[in-house]
Amino acid sequence: MEEERVGKLFMGLVRIMERLRSENGCPWDREQTHDSLKPFLIEEAYEVLEAMEANDRERFMEEMGDLLFQIVFHTQIGAEQGEFSMEELLERITEKMIRRHPHVFSDAQVADAQEVLFNWEEIKRREKGEKGEGSALDGIPRDLPALLRAHRLQDRASRLGFDWPDVEGAYAKVEEEMTELKSALEEGDRGRMEEELGDLFFSLVNIARFIEVNPEEALRKTISRFIQRFHHIEEGLKQRGRDIEKETLEEMERLWQEAKGKEKGQEGAKISNE
Repeated sequence: MEEERVGKLFMGLVRIMERLRSENGCPWDREQTHDSLKPFLIEEAYEVLEAMEANDRERFMEEMGDLLFQIVFHTQIGAEQGEFSMEELLERITEKMIRRHPHVFSDAQVADAQEVLFNWEEIKRREKGEKGEGSALDGIPRDLPALLRAHRLQDRASRLGFDWPDVEGAYAKVEEEMTELKSALEEGDRGRMEEELGDLFFSLVNIARFIEVNPEEALRKTISRFIQRFHHIEEGLKQRGRDIEKETLEEMERLWQEAKGKEKGQEGAKISNE
């Protein structure tokens, strides 16, 4: 990677953004604010994930570029409003990464990746102490999807020693929450139902964390499989001139299982080819 060329290309992108926001630039780009761009920032991040999951190299690269452009867009608005410049942003993140990796950029020693995480949290706590900030759980965005936020919160607490000793404790908690949810259902207490269901979700996230599965990704993939299988049901009925709203549950279940069988066959073929 030629640093000079990369630097020129990056600054070229910055200059493009400056022109789009200039007096003679793009009317739409000039109207945008940090707030108006929020949906696009989130959307681009999810499109990156979709391309990654699809193993589509070209689309992945394109979506990463779109996400980078959102960062440049926000930075240009920040510069115009006197908040921060691109230089300040790059300087800040560079200093932060060096400070948070003393085992790479100084003489600190670590035994493994887990110790790296513990050290990272310790450095963050010291930084927050200097700023007079509070909880160790601060800094995890409130607007994250709920499963992902639960995972991040549990992971943060675990790094500080607040955790089950093993997955068995987490699994027992799931069973306990399931019992409490059943009790709430029997009582018909809607407020308690919501609370116990939330507790059950939270305890399931703990299981995911112990077995090193991202719960948000797991659910996203399950949703994708559901959509594909449901499409198979719709297509199967459509080919026979049947109306899904009048079809029996038994026939829809048969088509659902047929879709699952095709998935397993495709997965088996993929493994054989590898």
